[in-house]
Amino acid sequence: MRKSRHSPMHLGGCAEGRKIAYDCRFFLGDRPCVWHKKEGALCECEHYSPLRARHLMIKLDAMGDVLRTTCLLPVMARAWPEAGVTWITRPESVPLLENNPYVMEVIPYGPDAVLHLLARRFSKVINLDAGKVASALAALARADERIGYVLGEGGYVHATNPEAQTWLQLGIWDDLKRANQRTYQEIMCSILGLPQEGARYVLELTNQEVEQARSHLLRLGFDPQRIAIGIHPGAGARWAQKQWGERNFVTLMQELRGELGDRAQIILLGGPSEEELNERIVQAVGFSVIDTGCRNSVRHLAGLIKCCSVVLSADSLAMHLALATGRRAVVLFGPTSHAEIELFGLGEKVFAEMKCLACYNNSCQKSPNCMDLISVGMVKAAVLRQLDLIVKE
Repeated sequence: MRKSRHSPMHLGGCAEGRKIAYDCRFFLGDRPCVWHKKEGALCECEHYSPLRARHLMIKLDAMGDVLRTTCLLPVMARAWPEAGVTWITRPESVPLLENNPYVMEVIPYGPDAVLHLLARRFSKVINLDAGKVASALAALARADERIGYVLGEGGYVHATNPEAQTWLQLGIWDDLKRANQRTYQEIMCSILGLPQEGARYVLELTNQEVEQARSHLLRLGFDPQRIAIGIHPGAGARWAQKQWGERNFVTLMQELRGELGDRAQIILLGGPSEEELNERIVQAVGFSVIDTGCRNSVRHLAGLIKCCSVVLSADSLAMHLALATGRRAVVLFGPTSHAEIELFGLGEKVFAEMKCLACYNNSCQKSPNCMDLISVGMVKAAVLRQLDLIVKE
């Protein structure tokens, strides 16, 4: 075992004379570090990586928002290479951060998270949620610097810099939201005061997880040699107005079948809220599709998506999973902002031309509305274009 190259000032002693590198980014405290488990290494080891700062990221929004915020991690790592990142998020989003090489520690939101905030100190607290709960956590945390949003004593959310104030204004004034042409990542990087270069989704699936998803599909009749079109018909519970018509999906599948024949297979994707919808689609489509079920874990769903050639979805978690796994995506937009979404060159957006787009309303009295005006022909053409690009790559 190689001798330590670091100063004893970073180490604590113990009864057996061994040193403990409390400042190492791999140090866990309540269990062995990864290198001790893999190699039996002690703290006098070549993997020692001292932390000069500890940053706290707070992100409690929907799972898709959590996943797209991982795009900031490579940017932060380049700007602050000697900082470790602790991330507080809601329990359902914790799996999205598993194995993330840029995140040292993930703490589920709850009483434990509050105890951490009371006991610890951070160099920076980064809260990009303008919600009151996340902002309260940011205000509660002991930190040298706060970036983003904090909750004031009057019960209102305050921005910590002009760039954060701009995002706050987009959240409270619909006309500004509709006029915005900057992506989420661009805006968040401006709040951090960092360049957007290098931003990308970070979702680390293990080889075992990918193989489990592939095996699942093979059991359902998946042919790895054929084109695989993943279709996620749902839109999530929060924005029901994002839903494209059920009949549209059935017609689209039938037309893709007529266009591509046996060269392609359709993989039906979904979560618990799509269970009945997907059952109806399977019964109505008139030919065999690969129905993956709606009770898969989010990481297994990501693995299934990774096996697809192209993925069709609304502006939803499925879209973010497709981008995070490097799949080409066709994304349907209506009541939410298409300008905010960065596809990183991996797909295209389909939307109707209406002045009221990005209204962020959950219901609409217009007939036809923005989602009704997205025709099957528009979506089919987009899917075929993406498949052509895959062939050319």
